[in-house]
Amino acid sequence: MKHSTLALLIASVLSGAVLVGCDKNDEAAGEQAAQQQMPPAVVNVQTVTLDTIPQVQTFSGRTAAYQTADVRPQVNGVIDEVLFREGSNVKKGQPLYRINTDNYASSVSSGQAAMQQSQANYQTALANNANAKAELASRQASLAQAQNDLQRLQGLVSINAISQQQYEQAQTAVRTAQAAVQSAAAAVGQTQAGIESAKAGIQTAKAGLEASTLDLNRTIVRAPLTGRTDRSSVTAGTLVSAGQADPLVTISRLDPIYVDISQSSSELLKLRQQIADGSAQPGINSVELVLEDGSVYPVRGKLALSEAKVDESTGAVTLRAIFPNSNNILLPGMYVTARLTQSVITNATLVPQSAVTRTPKSETQVYIVDENNKIQVRPVTINGTYDGQWVVTDGLQAGDKVVVIGGAKVKPEQEVVAKPLEAANPAPSADAQKTPTAKTPQQAAKTMDKKPASNTASSEQSTEAAAN
Repeated sequence: MKHSTLALLIASVLSGAVLVGCDKNDEAAGEQAAQQQMPPAVVNVQTVTLDTIPQVQTFSGRTAAYQTADVRPQVNGVIDEVLFREGSNVKKGQPLYRINTDNYASSVSSGQAAMQQSQANYQTALANNANAKAELASRQASLAQAQNDLQRLQGLVSINAISQQQYEQAQTAVRTAQAAVQSAAAAVGQTQAGIESAKAGIQTAKAGLEASTLDLNRTIVRAPLTGRTDRSSVTAGTLVSAGQADPLVTISRLDPIYVDISQSSSELLKLRQQIADGSAQPGINSVELVLEDGSVYPVRGKLALSEAKVDESTGAVTLRAIFPNSNNILLPGMYVTARLTQSVITNATLVPQSAVTRTPKSETQVYIVDENNKIQVRPVTINGTYDGQWVVTDGLQAGDKVVVIGGAKVKPEQEVVAKPLEAANPAPSADAQKTPTAKTPQQAAKTMDKKPASNTASSEQSTEAAAN
C-alpha cells in the first residue's frame, strides 16, 4: 500500500515538471515572436558638424584698484580742517586737509623782505659800479693830459728852454696819474664783484621765498589722483609731520579696475603645448566675470598682463584682467569668478552630455547610427565643456549621427529608427534654440551667459544617468 502511494506521488511530480517545462518553452517562443513583431526602437540623433570652439577656463579671482595713493603731509603742523567727506569720490588736485599756516605765512613775509633787500643791494652795487667807472674815466683823462705835458716839455728841456726840475715834475705827474688810473680800475673791478654778489643774493632770497611759498601751499593737502577715499586717520586738531609713516587717507581709482586671477603653471604649459602642436589656437583673451551673488558682470574685460614668473609657494602664474567700472559696482578686495577664453579648438564639435557614457575603465564613448541604421559604439576624446556640452576633439567625423536621446534602451548592432533631435522637440523654448556651437570665438565672446569650461571631463552625473 505504501509503495503504491509513493509511486503515485512521484508520477504526479514528474508530470508537473513536464508541464512547467512546456509552459516555459511556450513563453520563450511567444516572447521571441513578439520581439520579431515589435518595430525598431526610435532614437533621437544629432548630426556632427566640426567647428571652432572657444576654450573657456574658469578661475577664482580678486579685484584690485587700478591705482592707489596713500596721502601724507609734506609739512609739519596741526590739522585745522578736513575738507572732504569720507568714502566720497574726489578729483585730482581737490583739497583734502588744511594745516595751520601761521608759521609758513611768517616765513613767506620774511622771504619777501629778504628779496626786496637783495634787490636794493643790487641797485646800490650798480650805482657804485657806475661811479667807479666814472672815476676811472676821469683818472684816464688826467693821465692823458700828464702824458701830453711830458711830451711837450721833453722838446723844451732838450734846448734848455725849461729847467730840469720842471721836466722831472712832469714825469712825476705822469706816474701819479698812472697810479690813479690803476686804482680806479681796481675800484671798478670791486664794484663789478659787488654786482655779482648782489645778484647771488637775489637768487638766494628768491629760493628762500619760493621754499617758504611752497611750504605755505603745502599746508593744503590735495588729492594726488581721482578716485574714492576711505576713512580718514586724522581729524581737526591732530599734529602731523612731513613723511610720517601712517597716511592721512588712502585714495583708490576704481574705474577701470583690475581682477587678479591665478592659473597653475601646468595648465599654462598644457595650453602652450596645444597651441604649439596646432591642436589649439590663441584665443581673444576675453574675460567674463561672475560676482559673489552668482550674477554676471554686464561688461566683459580684457587680459592686461601675465606675469613672467611662477609663484614658488603656489605654483601658479598671476593673470591680470582689466574691466570698466564706471558705476563702481566692483570694489577692491571682492572675490569673483573669471571665465577666460585663452584659446580656441579647431575641428571640434559639441555633444550633449546625455550622449556620452563612460566605460568601467573611465573611457568615454558615444552611440552613433551608421548608414544601415544600426547602433555602433564610437570612442571619443573630450577636452572640457562649453555651453553645458562636451567638447569632442577626436573620434567623430562630420556627418556622424550621434544618439542623444534613447541611448539607454538600445545596444550595439541593434537596428533603430533615427530621428533628428529637433523633431523630438517641435516647440523648443527660446533658450533651447541657441546654436550648440560657436562659429567664431568673437561670437562666443559676445554671449554673456555661457557656462564655465574646464579641462577635465568631470560632469559624471549626467553621463552615468545616460549610461543607466
